[in-house]
Amino acid sequence: MCGRFTLRTPAAALTERFSVDVPLELAPRYNVAPTQPVAAFRYDPAEHQRRFVQLRWGLVPSWAQDPSIGARMINARAETVHEKPAFRTAFRRRRCLVLADGYFEWQKTGRTKQPYYIHFADGRPFALAALWERWGAPESADAVESCAIITTRPTP
Repeated sequence: MCGRFTLRTPAAALTERFSVDVPLELAPRYNVAPTQPVAAFRYDPAEHQRRFVQLRWGLVPSWAQDPSIGARMINARAETVHEKPAFRTAFRRRRCLVLADGYFEWQKTGRTKQPYYIHFADGRPFALAALWERWGAPESADAVESCAIITTRPTP
């Protein structure tokens, strides 16, 4: 399960790699954590192209009473995402890709946890499959656009 990741790649390189205009003011991030903004892109049907967006990491379902529920919904399991009430509608209608160039996994050894940084040897960026949702009225200043990263069990 993805719990922290990095995005250090310069905006110009992201724009070139993914053919999406990424704002030049995108700062390097070395420890992206749940509930923080993440860089993503999604398809804009009106423009017929992908658009760069910033989403809050931790999906807040449209029916939630409070946006704090998103802190517990940072990942969606690929095996069950289509049937879980919190993810079901987003899975059918609102998919996106979260930009990253590495992520952390922890291995528990006794009472300690050892972090491992997983990344391509050449440092190139990649995209993580994700779902997004809008909570609150679209025109409201309090509206929250959030996402959950889709994960699956590791392959041996």
